[in-house]
Amino acid sequence: MPTREPARPRRAPARIPARRTAGDVAAGLGALALLVALVGGVPYALLRLAGPPIAPELLDLDVLTSRVGPSTIVALLVLMVWLAWFQLFVCVIVEVYAGVRRVGMPARVPLSGGTQVLANKLVSAVLLLFTATAVAVPVARLGAPPAVATPVSTVAMAAPIVETEVTQKAKKVYVVQPPHGRHHESLWEIAEKCLGDGRRYPEIYRLNQNKEQPDGTRLRMADLIRPGWVLDMPDDARNVHVVPAGQGRVETLREHPGRATPIGMETGETESTAKQENAPLGKKSDQQPRADIKRDDTPTVTKNPVEESPGLDLVDYLAGASLAAAGLLVVLGRRRRQQLWRRAFGHRVARPRDDAAKAEVALRFGADAPGARILDIGLRLLGAELAAQGRTPPTVYAAHLSAANLDLWIHPPDDDPPAPWTAQDGGQVWRLHAHEGRLLQEQPGGAPYPGLVSLGSDESGRVLIDLEAAQGLINIRGPQTTAALGAIAVELATNRWSDRMRVTLVGFGEELTAIAPDRIKAVGGLAEVLPELEATAAPREQVLTGRVNGSPRDAHFLLCAVAPTQEEARRLALLARKDTAGYVVAGDVPHATWTLEITDGGRARIAELGFEVTAQLLPRRHYKALVELFRTAGQMDGEAVPESEPLDDLRAPAVEIRMLGPIEIIGAEPLEEGRMEIATELLIYLATHPGGVHPVVLGGVLWPRGVQIMVRDATIARVADWLGKEHLFTDASGRLRLGPGVRTDWVLFRELVRRSRRDTAARTVLLDRALGLVRGPLLSGRPVGRYAWLAADELEYDVAADVADAAHQLCEIRLADGDADAAVAAARAGLLLAADDEGLWRDLLRATHATGDQVRLRAVVDGLTRRSSSHPYGGGMAPETEALIDELLPSWRIHVVRESSA
Repeated sequence: MPTREPARPRRAPARIPARRTAGDVAAGLGALALLVALVGGVPYALLRLAGPPIAPELLDLDVLTSRVGPSTIVALLVLMVWLAWFQLFVCVIVEVYAGVRRVGMPARVPLSGGTQVLANKLVSAVLLLFTATAVAVPVARLGAPPAVATPVSTVAMAAPIVETEVTQKAKKVYVVQPPHGRHHESLWEIAEKCLGDGRRYPEIYRLNQNKEQPDGTRLRMADLIRPGWVLDMPDDARNVHVVPAGQGRVETLREHPGRATPIGMETGETESTAKQENAPLGKKSDQQPRADIKRDDTPTVTKNPVEESPGLDLVDYLAGASLAAAGLLVVLGRRRRQQLWRRAFGHRVARPRDDAAKAEVALRFGADAPGARILDIGLRLLGAELAAQGRTPPTVYAAHLSAANLDLWIHPPDDDPPAPWTAQDGGQVWRLHAHEGRLLQEQPGGAPYPGLVSLGSDESGRVLIDLEAAQGLINIRGPQTTAALGAIAVELATNRWSDRMRVTLVGFGEELTAIAPDRIKAVGGLAEVLPELEATAAPREQVLTGRVNGSPRDAHFLLCAVAPTQEEARRLALLARKDTAGYVVAGDVPHATWTLEITDGGRARIAELGFEVTAQLLPRRHYKALVELFRTAGQMDGEAVPESEPLDDLRAPAVEIRMLGPIEIIGAEPLEEGRMEIATELLIYLATHPGGVHPVVLGGVLWPRGVQIMVRDATIARVADWLGKEHLFTDASGRLRLGPGVRTDWVLFRELVRRSRRDTAARTVLLDRALGLVRGPLLSGRPVGRYAWLAADELEYDVAADVADAAHQLCEIRLADGDADAAVAAARAGLLLAADDEGLWRDLLRATHATGDQVRLRAVVDGLTRRSSSHPYGGGMAPETEALIDELLPSWRIHVVRESSA
């Protein structure tokens, strides 16, 4: 991949090479010496001893009619030797090109059969010798250790299929398939298909090393296989041929086009079984899994039935987009703050319902906020450190984020990254360990790589590509193109590792402007935006340098869901090569640098980079659910808080569940370690749904991705034994209920507030007692990843509104009584739980001002200013709050400016 020119890699995925033997090294050195002698030594000797290819005798036209003398014969022989050398030289060039560029089957040089075979063998041996220093390309599985991800080159020639003698009684074999376009099979892909893990490819290599193949050649390089080769496979291989005893050859599809069994399927397998094995991850068909198929030597395995959540498909897609989910929750939280600014007394903010509520559950369940933070801070620190050293940031064409590391795949390789980044795989990978990334402080520097966006996930983490690194068009195609473009658009528009961002959507996504109207623009066709793009194009190096040096230019990305015309495609291709922006265009677009293919099974593949992962998609239902979720968050007119059911007995219960602060279970013995979290969540859900909950619904709530019925029932039984059968039982309708001896502090809070409305004389005492139950944020300290069901429940909305209203009412009563200190205490009690309710902050400002203590008032203003500027959701202060501060403390802005300047 060149450094300055647009990257146009055409290689198949790099694979892990097998260990080279001493014989391989010796053969490589010998082949190298022979190649040097043939390519350089032969012409040198000819020039010194025999002269140029065409001697003066051959230039004399009289030689055609006169007697041929010895000098003429010698001149003709010299010319023939020169021609033979030139033929060999052309064959070497063709073979080297095929090996370095990985084009698979090299072009045939006319009249050079034996010479090209010789060149092929010599070049193959030399490539094996120089495998460790071959040009780097990305590894298909970024989660694998880089130390074993050394890329190699491929040389492949077409060869006829001939008979292969079977030397074992029965064995499994695989026939290497012909290429499809630029894609050629590799041992890694065969191991993935047949053994379930690409990292097992050395087993296939060892079984076939130096084994003669049908075309007379042998396997000497782990990454050099040819169409038609017959590879012996391990005994546990699947999707292969089984060769019975006595069969002297392996039949291929080329030899028998009418063969019913597809290549790659074991003899005796049904087509439905093969489809089941090749189904994408998480998309298995309804056929019985292979583990359940009874074989002669394998007992039947019976799996426990799994109970799935009703919103499982929403969880599968939206929760799987962990980085996008984290960004969406931040934007959603900012909208909720704005809703709270407008909340009226006695009302809660509008809450989502149906699919919109399920979408928020999925986002909360899957959001990877720590991963997004590491990606953001790590990249900003990297850019800042490189700028301090006067270095230009390298091209980052891909990244892999796992629980252990953040890996950046860079070009050109550089083994000197700034700390705490470390170099891996000869400087091709820069790594930030997760434990070090979590310790990093927020960085003020610019975002150097805003174009990083999730392609999908593999077994160990998330794979991201940088849309800007293509330095050319990215062609996206397949049946789920729009779903993939929607997912890319949402993550680009909400990620935290970019600053100034513009995303132009062509032919789709007009509704997505509801999510990020400052970043997303939707147009109907390319003709509307091409002139603007051509006028604002900027060189990549200039933009990268500006980002890390504090003079950033807006990052711009074009996502086009409609196929361009021929002229539009030409203009886009020229624009993409000279501009920093990322261009992702649907349809069959020529001149594309990368091709992103989205398969029917939900896989994302970029052959030029060697990536194939489970795609990050936003199907139509999920798209609509997200749009509705953000539309709801944009509604400033709230909903009336429903009246609570009366509570007759205010005496302490047998078991009390405390929710208005840190979670506590009072009156029950501690449960064994490791089981308390799920038991507590089960109790809280039942306590907040007094009408009863069916076990199936409860299972979907506590385990959004599904749970085995046996596990669900065992958990319920364990909690019932722990709490007591009188406190947790099943009613006549089959619903689980809590007995009257179990109560939450939230129920007591609502009853005290309800009674305060009816008893004017005792109102102050009742409200004060109610606020005394508040100890902190709702359910604070709850485990990360649990309680996602709160997003679809009214609990959070009701608690925040009722606590804020009770504190506001008590603060007003105290101020009317002239007790400013008590009013301050009431406001602060409400802020313990409803810290984002700026109506309470205004109550606190007024109450503090009423004390007459200007120092105390300034301290409140300073605290509120710091909180609003560092709030995780951003947004600053409500305009009404700023206006009130201007009235109560006119000098506050001057004080803030001085602090920021210092």
